[in-house]
Amino acid sequence: MEIAFDNEKYLKIQKEKIEERIKMFDNKLYLEFGGKIFDDYNASRVLPGFSPDAKIKLLQEFKEDLEIIFCINANNIKKNKIRADYGIGYDVELLRLIDNISKLNIKINSVVITMYTEQEEVEELKRTLENKNIKVYLHKPTKGYPDDVETIASEEGYGKNPYIETTKKLVVVTAPGPNSGKLGTCLSQLYHEYKRNIKAGYAKFETFPVWDLSLMNPINMSYEAATADLGDINMIDSFHLEKYNIKAVNYNRDISAFPILKNMLNKITGKNIYNSPTDMGVNMISKCIVNEEVAQNAARMEIIRRYYDSLCDFKKGIGNENTVETIKKIMNRAEISTSDRKIVKYALEKSEKTNSNIVAIMLENGKVITGKESELLSASSALLINAMKELAGIPDDVYLLSPSVLESIFKLKQKTSYKRNYSLNLPEVLIALSICEKTNPIIEKTFECIDKLRGLEAHSSYIVSTTELKVLKSIGINLTCEPKLLGYEG
Repeated sequence: MEIAFDNEKYLKIQKEKIEERIKMFDNKLYLEFGGKIFDDYNASRVLPGFSPDAKIKLLQEFKEDLEIIFCINANNIKKNKIRADYGIGYDVELLRLIDNISKLNIKINSVVITMYTEQEEVEELKRTLENKNIKVYLHKPTKGYPDDVETIASEEGYGKNPYIETTKKLVVVTAPGPNSGKLGTCLSQLYHEYKRNIKAGYAKFETFPVWDLSLMNPINMSYEAATADLGDINMIDSFHLEKYNIKAVNYNRDISAFPILKNMLNKITGKNIYNSPTDMGVNMISKCIVNEEVAQNAARMEIIRRYYDSLCDFKKGIGNENTVETIKKIMNRAEISTSDRKIVKYALEKSEKTNSNIVAIMLENGKVITGKESELLSASSALLINAMKELAGIPDDVYLLSPSVLESIFKLKQKTSYKRNYSLNLPEVLIALSICEKTNPIIEKTFECIDKLRGLEAHSSYIVSTTELKVLKSIGINLTCEPKLLGYEG
């Protein structure tokens, strides 16, 4: 994989930038932290070389001076809002984040449940958190929000929220997903801090869009594709242009909300802190791109992947046609099409030739490996076995799995499964391989090659089941699927 991004440089200069921002205020900064703290595979795909765990590594640099406040919208708990990338609810993702961060000995201050209107579903999460000795604060809808600044920044507005006592100079406010109330929580805290004569500050941690790359840069267009379901549109920050005569890229929601946000900050702090939404961000991404061409090509491929994802979501009834059309327009602006994703052609040609479900993957050396669905194995299972054998230099005619083990699992599945398809899925095959590894040393050699699949491009002639998709994502394979349902989940 060609590297486009210097991750170590990023950690260094992003840390320095945050430290500068802390010093701008009374040595206390509320940092609104968007995106994923762990496993930011979107950024690692768009910027090859970006570590998926770069953000948590950055936060670990501040460990002694850092505490985290999590926000979760009560309405997302009530609606059981699902994170599409993990297939779990926001409440479960919140608990996962808390457990993972606690293991790193980073201080978790509390959880704020925003938009609280006595939803019954909130109580169970509140009890679970309190049983983990996590403080929980309830923020009801703010009176006057978002237009009546006088009321919002008063005892009738933010003043009704409980004050969250913090002791560190960097307070990261984050969430398990978008629209969780991070900004409102930051501003509420500023209101209470200034009442206590603590001149705290606010800033926003940014990854995308990259403010000092152009609107038409594929890296920024890939952000629009990633947030097409939210309706985010990249725009020139008119406030930044007017103040500094410098073109800066931001997105529509931040730009439209800035006048109100600026007034709120002025009302709370008594001074003009920021002249543009771009000023609020802490984003040094562009300074760490070491190969612009590679990064732009990677971003173009990410746009195409997002297009396939939107097609499949629409087919499954969990997406909408508007998202599909939005990404299609982005592809037109970027002058790309699905034919630019080379692996697609190989998967579809093999599927048509064999009249079977196929998953294909392109190795680093350009060789294409395929997996065909059979009565015994799913296409994804066959692909993984074939790819690992190829990378380990094991001949095709050498069997990795013991026929007796396979037969036992297959028969058990026939007896216990209500589904019409009994072929072994990826988790089942991995379990079988693990069992056979004890008696077959060749399997150990193939497992050593599994990391070589990370970052490779794959395409399926059908929508891979959620069960198998999770495994492929955990391995790091960039899979796209044709919007074709099989009628069962493997």
